[in-house]
Amino acid sequence: MNPKATRRNFLKATGVTLALPWLEAFAQNPAAGIPRRMVCICTPLSLHPANFFPKEAGKNYTPSPYLETLAPFKDDFTVVSGLSHPDVGSSHDSIYSFLTAAPHPEHRAGFRNSISLDQYAASFIGGETRFPSLALSCEGFSLSWTRSGAIVPSDSFPSSVFARLFLEGRPDEVQSQIQRLRDGRSILDSVSEQAKAITPALGKLDKSKLDEYFTSVRELEQNLAVAEEWSRKPKPKVEAKQPVNIANGADVAGKARLMFDLTHLALQTDSSRLITMLLLGTSLVPPIPGVSLGHHDLSHHGQDPAKIAQLKTVEIEKMKTFSAFLAKLKETKEQDSNLLDRTSVFFSSNLGNASNHSTKNLPVILAGGGFKHGQHLAFDPANPPPLSNLYVSMLQRTGINADKFGSSTGTLKGLDFNG
Repeated sequence: MNPKATRRNFLKATGVTLALPWLEAFAQNPAAGIPRRMVCICTPLSLHPANFFPKEAGKNYTPSPYLETLAPFKDDFTVVSGLSHPDVGSSHDSIYSFLTAAPHPEHRAGFRNSISLDQYAASFIGGETRFPSLALSCEGFSLSWTRSGAIVPSDSFPSSVFARLFLEGRPDEVQSQIQRLRDGRSILDSVSEQAKAITPALGKLDKSKLDEYFTSVRELEQNLAVAEEWSRKPKPKVEAKQPVNIANGADVAGKARLMFDLTHLALQTDSSRLITMLLLGTSLVPPIPGVSLGHHDLSHHGQDPAKIAQLKTVEIEKMKTFSAFLAKLKETKEQDSNLLDRTSVFFSSNLGNASNHSTKNLPVILAGGGFKHGQHLAFDPANPPPLSNLYVSMLQRTGINADKFGSSTGTLKGLDFNG
């Protein structure tokens, strides 16, 4: 046997395996009894700061034009100013680190991502639902990343998402899926045996990679076993009809509405408790009255008043879709509470100001989740706590005993739990 060839083939196989999500389906669920959920939403072209942030801090702030769209829920959300990820440079590439806080995504060469907030949470509570997590996107890119830094593919077509969630396959299709899951485990068994055979010939660095590989294999095998069990159970029935995909690639509001509706259904049926969603940021002209320029062009306005006026029109429509989503969650009762109170809804952007690509002072809203809300938490943008501190607070509220995530230094000061 040629050791070099064996090692090369093994590393190739490892690369494929490590591109799969990190899932700890059999991990202890600390949130058992009370379902706690998390939805993370990114609007990639940010929101115009002057129209988003309130001027006053505390509970008695005057809502900004954008926050006025959320007026019915003022006591159900907290707006936060000043936050950012340390060591994430000014660039659209900051989207890679939005939920990971990995430093310097703007340095493409040598950048390796880390696990995203949702996938970290899924390693603890993902096995409680048919889908450990859902990565939704209005434009094809994903916000979710595995522990090994590989991107988790996103679902971009609402009709396909609905089918995955609620439509039963034919008996032969279900059996075929079960066989594919079993075949997956067989392939993992085979590659694992090959890996063990070459262990004695590996150096220290390769042995470290091998340990990481075996850890991933174990978790993936567990996930496949759980997936097989779920494949035998009927999917939930809903009254909603399968949505029709929107053909217009510039329809910022329409695409958001469909994805928000699907997210609501997924949470309501407890199909998943961890969902990420990337909203649309497009160079095309959105089909909104009064808008004649592309969304990207408007977001890079260079302080042109006419562009800022059109941008406001676009972003208010986007905020209205978010408001409607919060309304559906709050109206959906669950035991003695409602879905909004049981779901931490994080709405933000990887950019603080798209016009100059700044990644400082990100627009942040945290709604629901059982936090004490109705306030504007204002931090100094020149010396803020890491955004990951908010992530730690969200993890803890989801029932996960975490004291560290990404660049965090603790929980977010001033954000307290209800009860």
